Amino acid sequence: MLDLRPPVNLVARRAVLFWASRAALGWVVPLVGELLWLLLGGGGAPLTIAIFVTAGVAIAHLLIMPQWRYRVHRWETTDQVVYTQSGWFNQERRIAPVSRIQTVDTERGPLERMFGLANLTVTTASARGPVHIHGLDLDTAQRLAAELAARTQATVGDAT
Repeated sequence: MLDLRPPVNLVARRAVLFWASRAALGWVVPLVGELLWLLLGGGGAPLTIAIFVTAGVAIAHLLIMPQWRYRVHRWETTDQVVYTQSGWFNQERRIAPVSRIQTVDTERGPLERMFGLANLTVTTASARGPVHIHGLDLDTAQRLAAELAARTQATVGDAT
């Protein structure tokens, strides 16, 4: 039986830099748009203030969010369950029985590949949807996928 403590494993430390980089890319569009608007002759003082506010919020987001997510995002597997905790404002804990696992997938986008990270998706026979573990070291994700696939195959039942 699994008690309701946080899962024991943290994601890869490199996930902090990955989350910050991905968030930084999201802040480029509004900042560049505001700067172009200012340079092309519109806005004046109110737009200058908006640029500083946008930059301030962006910096706060880039400094706080990745660290916060790193402290919250955790995972653990046992012979019986996959247990995850994720989120930063809305935090969620999920416990999925190994007997209900249908598929185990790893995913890597271009940024994840740059940082040597991977995401693991465990699809179960649940209306709640799959269990995700984001920000794993690539070797850990591949090992975990193989272990879960082997455990699932060794479990009696049809995962429905």
